[in-house]
Amino acid sequence: MEALFQRLEGVTSVKSGFSGGHVENPSYQQVCDEDTGHAEVIRIEFDPKRISFKDILSIYWQAHNPTTLNKQGNDVGPQYRSVIFYTSEQQREEALASIKEAQKSFDDPIVTQVEPFTEFYSADDYHEDYYARNKAQPYCNLVISPKLKKLEEKNVIPTVDKEPKK
Repeated sequence: MEALFQRLEGVTSVKSGFSGGHVENPSYQQVCDEDTGHAEVIRIEFDPKRISFKDILSIYWQAHNPTTLNKQGNDVGPQYRSVIFYTSEQQREEALASIKEAQKSFDDPIVTQVEPFTEFYSADDYHEDYYARNKAQPYCNLVISPKLKKLEEKNVIPTVDKEPKK
């Protein structure tokens, strides 16, 4: 998801990390052990004059499967749940409305959780800009690259192979 949202005009920062759990400053291994309550997430900062929260949500629905509980592709566990953390009542309302709209595109029910944002913990440095730094890795070739290509072909994201914005 980081590689996708980094390409959007108006997105000013994308950071990998964890949120939604009960353990302070968890390590990646702790989150993978499935006992922290955290989800693997990205924190997106954006300029609402250039891209709206609604547009970000629209892209989110196209970028992953929101109908599988605790699973994304071959990744399984509660840390892979589909979740939107909101920072205001307006964002909560927009997220809920967006789910209703997105449901029209899916046969199975959307299971995405909508929760208040409380705390974000940054992932280890090697997670940052992972795709840009590791394009030759099998995960990038088999999972991320095809997803980006599909979204580029659908004109969801720009068709440019540029380095992420810093």
